[in-house]
Amino acid sequence: MQRNSVSRTGELTRRGALAGAVAVSAVAPAMAAESACRIGPVAHVKGPLVFMNYDQVELDAAYDQRAYAPLGDQITARFISDSAETRRRLGNPERHSYGPTAIEKLDIFRTPAANAPVMVFVHGGAWLRNQASDFHYIAENFVRAGAHFVALDFVPVDHANGDLRVMADQVRRAVVWVYRNAKSFGGDPNRIFVSGQSSGAHLAGVALITDWAKDFAAPADILKGGVLQSGMYEMKPVRLSSRGSYIKFDDAMEDAMSSQRHIANLRAPIVVTYGTNETPEFQRQNREFAAAVKAAGKPVTLVVLPNHNHYECQQTMASPYGWGGRAALALMGLGKA
Repeated sequence: MQRNSVSRTGELTRRGALAGAVAVSAVAPAMAAESACRIGPVAHVKGPLVFMNYDQVELDAAYDQRAYAPLGDQITARFISDSAETRRRLGNPERHSYGPTAIEKLDIFRTPAANAPVMVFVHGGAWLRNQASDFHYIAENFVRAGAHFVALDFVPVDHANGDLRVMADQVRRAVVWVYRNAKSFGGDPNRIFVSGQSSGAHLAGVALITDWAKDFAAPADILKGGVLQSGMYEMKPVRLSSRGSYIKFDDAMEDAMSSQRHIANLRAPIVVTYGTNETPEFQRQNREFAAAVKAAGKPVTLVVLPNHNHYECQQTMASPYGWGGRAALALMGLGKA
């Protein structure tokens, strides 16, 4: 497992095409033009800078996974077929409502162990796409290791008037439901963990900086740890990117949904992961968030996955031998890092 100091080396292995989070915005168009398989933004005349050294085309590409992982659709289709196979092996999950609206439901895959820890999983999809059942393939790793696996459904942001806070509130209420109902399905309410990938990692990150006692009359340490894969933790560049066309940011939302600005509220150890073949912004966001948590004196492990793109990183959660799966089980006390 590569950690902290190794991350710089990992960034230099991106097929020789990416030199670093800032430098890449200047070189990617030229590199793409020379390559038969384009990775990154298309060649263009560089325009005015809108964030760091990015012009608008480059910043939009840095928040568009397909620009750096053109086979993303094939990989996500594999998630769905693998999830069907997981249900064939484990059986269908229990499905429960955690809130009053039709979308507010969660799926529970039980482990045979009594009073077992619980992993709550928040799926990604640019805050727009996917559903809990697409990610059932991750469940078996946790169930076999002795943990319950809970996958959440929640409203897409375009059905929430572009407000990420609606989605974040649903995730938080689902966590509280798991805490209050854990014993009913054999879970330990004192060992609840959260994980997520991409926009799901963003929402999981926001859950981790929640004031649970004030906002939900729940224990301040309701979450005992988190695994954040390829997430976003500072919303300023996201607001400036093309994602700002469907997320209706204002200053209050930008601040509330930027977990990096609220690290003082973080009460649990976390694992932050990213791949060296991800977009430069997703690499930078995760690297700098982990560094900020460490600088604040909070427990954090940074795991850099060499030669993995955004979608491939997520797949590693499904195996006890994968980068993500190994780290998650270690955090839960069910394996070694």
